[in-house]
This record gives sequence, C-alpha cells and structure tokens, in this order.
Amino acid sequence: MKVSGFTFVRNAIKYDYPVVEAIRSILPICDEVVVAVGNSEDDTLALIQSIDSPKIRIIETVWDDSLREGGRVLAQETDKAFAAISPDADWAFYIQGDEIVHEQYLPTIKAAMQQHKDNAKVDGLLFKYKHFYGSYDYVGEATRWYRREIRVIKNRKDIYSYRDAQGFRKGDNQKLNVKLIDAYIYHYGWVRDPRAMQGKQLSFNRMYHSDEWIETNIPKAEEFDYAGVDALALFKDTHPAVMQERVNRINWKFDYDLSYRRFNLKDRIRRFVEGITGYRLWEYKNYRII
Repeated sequence: MKVSGFTFVRNAIKYDYPVVEAIRSILPICDEVVVAVGNSEDDTLALIQSIDSPKIRIIETVWDDSLREGGRVLAQETDKAFAAISPDADWAFYIQGDEIVHEQYLPTIKAAMQQHKDNAKVDGLLFKYKHFYGSYDYVGEATRWYRREIRVIKNRKDIYSYRDAQGFRKGDNQKLNVKLIDAYIYHYGWVRDPRAMQGKQLSFNRMYHSDEWIETNIPKAEEFDYAGVDALALFKDTHPAVMQERVNRINWKFDYDLSYRRFNLKDRIRRFVEGITGYRLWEYKNYRII
C-alpha cells in the first residue's frame, strides 16, 4: 500500500500557520508528502525546505488572486497538490496548514486504509474534528463548528476539491462514499497571536469577498477580538507531540468563562436532539457515510 500526503500553503510565517507540524504529523504513514507552496510575502518556501525528510516534495505555484468568490482559490491550490502526487499511490492523505493528526490515531488511520484499499465502493475516509479556539486550552462547543470532514481519498482523477477546499467531490458534482473512522483532526486555525489572527482574518476574507465588503464588515484593529465566541469547553487531553513546542511557547493569554453560553434556539434544539440520539439536525454533510 502506498500513501501520498498533500497540502498547500502560502504566507505561513506571516500568519503563523503550524504547517510544519501539520506535515510532520502525517509523515509517519506517508511514503511522500507533496507541498504546493504558493507565491508568498515571507520565507514560506525556505520553511518547508527546512523539514528534514526525504519524503517531502515541493511544487511552487502562483495563486490566482482574482478568484474572490467562495474561496475557490483554495480548492484550486488543493487540486494542484493532489494532481502532483505519485500516480501509483493507493491513498491520498490531505492535511491543511492548520490541521494536525495526533500520533495516537495513526495506527487506526493506517488500518482503515488497509481494510478499504481494494473496496471500490469506498471513495475516502471521514474524520472527526476538534476545533481549538483562543488558546490551546479550549475547544468550540457550539454546533456551528463542523464535526466531520474527508481527509483521506482514493487516488482517482475523478475526485476533486470542492468549493473552498473543506471537502471533496467526484465526477459530476457527486458526494463521496466514505467510511467514518475513530480518528480526529485537531484544527488550530483559531489559535494564534491576536495580531497574526487579525492579519489572517483579513487575508482569508479576501478569498471570499470584495474590498468593499471587507471595508464594511471587518473591524479595523491591530488585534483580533476573541471575545465574540458563543461557547467553549475545556480541553483536558493531550496535544499531538509535534505541537508541544508550539504550545509551550504561547505568548498571549486567553481566559474564558466556561459558564458563558450564547446558544440561539436552533442551536439549543440541535444540541438537545444530538445529546439524546447522536444525530445532528440540519447538519451540512458533504459526503455519504456507507
């Protein structure tokens, strides 16, 4: 069985993406990892080149900054990396620059790959998610945080990145048939120095909206205001080993009152039903679980 990892990145240093940790977290079960490094305003290329592994293969890309609708440029860059993996790979392991796989889940992921490698009905593997917010001590608790997404896919040319690269589809806009596995992706996209977070928010919204929209809707501030979150829970487990150094050097403080809950009626209903049945009402599902 051959496994190719793939990802894309741009301005990782400027916006403090843990992309090195993301890549290192999947390296143990990948035979190669293709990294599409976009034209950056910092030393992102040198950062990726500094990863000490012969498995890393870099392709340099130029982002189409004119694509400002629905984050389409993110899917385009994902597809560039996916297209560059080895043609004889059985599986493609996709990881975004702020996502990390805890080492405790690697055996489970590899076993699922082995189990479903030759099953033509299975297009990919579906992961659970933990979304960290503000600091490494808190995770999002509201149902607006997506709880599952596809991160391992078969190496087939009919599969492509969908919309803003959150997931994948195949053929003529068909959802992938996937197996849900007992493994988590740790998403650290909302954990960084508030100054870097504010810059990242501006950059991110430019992939979706016009300058006029940003001028009206994004506050002019030097630091991101983390106080607007609806509800968080305390994270009591361990972080992935590759993240420990970054966790140890955190240089800002974020405290949250765990008793604070700001759920709207729809969210309260969803949480109530999910607590009893495990089913989440009105959940967006860009996949079919088989």
